[in-house]
Amino acid sequence: MPRPEFQVHVLNGVGIDKAREIADGFSAFLENLETVCGDAGREMAIVRTKLEEACFFAKKAMASRPVNQQ
Repeated sequence: MPRPEFQVHVLNGVGIDKAREIADGFSAFLENLETVCGDAGREMAIVRTKLEEACFFAKKAMASRPVNQQ
């Protein structure tokens, strides 16, 4: 059995809804930033990459909770 850090977490319905909510929140935040800062340039490319990374880890943190797993 792999260590907990490397296990696959299959989400239940509640977990799937939470994953969508996290993605929606990050999407709205990025859209707001693009309205203020524009969507072009190296800095905004880094912002998008870092937000994508943060979204991934937010979903992983949520998926690691047994209440969100099948």
